[in-house]
Amino acid sequence: MENMGVGIIGCGNISTTYLQYAPLFKGIEVRAVADINMDTAKAQAEKFGVRAETVEDLLAADDIGVVVNLTIPAVHYEITKRILEAGKHAYSEKPLVLTLEEGESLRVLAKSKNLRVGSAPDTFLGGSHQAARAAIDSGETGRIIGGTCHFMGHGMEGWHPNPDFFFQPGAGPVLDMGPYYITNLVQLLGPVKAVSAMTAITFPTRTIGNGDRNGEVIPVSTPTNIHALMQFENGAIVTLGMSWDVWANRHPNMDLYGEKASLYVPDPNFFAGDVTLVGEDGEEIALDHSNHPYSNPNQEDHNGNPIANYRCAGLADMVAAIGEGRQHRCNLDLAIHVVEVMTSILKAGEEQQRVEMTTTCERPDALPPEAAKALMV
Repeated sequence: MENMGVGIIGCGNISTTYLQYAPLFKGIEVRAVADINMDTAKAQAEKFGVRAETVEDLLAADDIGVVVNLTIPAVHYEITKRILEAGKHAYSEKPLVLTLEEGESLRVLAKSKNLRVGSAPDTFLGGSHQAARAAIDSGETGRIIGGTCHFMGHGMEGWHPNPDFFFQPGAGPVLDMGPYYITNLVQLLGPVKAVSAMTAITFPTRTIGNGDRNGEVIPVSTPTNIHALMQFENGAIVTLGMSWDVWANRHPNMDLYGEKASLYVPDPNFFAGDVTLVGEDGEEIALDHSNHPYSNPNQEDHNGNPIANYRCAGLADMVAAIGEGRQHRCNLDLAIHVVEVMTSILKAGEEQQRVEMTTTCERPDALPPEAAKALMV
């Protein structure tokens, strides 16, 4: 099958990841990039051997079939809408949009034009999370009845030179990091039925601790300390703690509790990590996922530790799914449902009430090792 031409709108830091790892996958070829800052677009284009174009020219380009939206979340809806209106498939970084209404609007538009919309995260396609999925699907855990998930730290004002956005409506830990956790839970357990939550803004201001703005005080206007309960349609009840108000903690990223065994799942922000099954006898069994291609380390983190990074897997799967006439895994129904779960958690915290979901979705198909390999060059 001939490669589908890919354009990228938004040339910030995440664009380097997409440009670097797209060549690992079949069926896609990045051909052009665009940004509101043309100098930024030109710099990325020169570095990776692609064209730098205005947003308008990229959307009009005949050799571009799918456009990746890497703009800031506040304009995700606007840009994805423009991509669809230009007659091109769209794939967005997380979160897809910031409101359920925006998501439903994109659904209507995409359907009217017979176009696909996909959305990050695709980290749930990684080897560790697919090993966890296999343990659940095979019955090793028994029915999952509950779990706990935690993402806790103290925000990014200490290292990010312009952290303002993270502390404004449309961000906060739920909308910024929640897509990784909630998407993985949905692919493991199925859709969410209802949520309840308590939320707070612990620190009304933050002080930037680096860069040209070192010492500048910025306001906080969205909850930064969130404790939620999610009830899944399968009956499981999962606690979700997300905070940027915590200096230290010992919580694991994700534990799932089954009728027959517990499952320790690693950080869903990454493709790989240790997965452990613990049954009635208390023996910890490490689940081997080394045969999954998205478990193989291919870069180093900031501390020099090897990690697996296969962002673009979701994009490649979407393009393959278009050719095969099947649903792609990082699909619009999944993304819209996750948006509703996240925004409902914030609503439940604000109104101090249980919120029932109005959307649902199918669990995306599992991605076993052979299927993952088939997406790669």
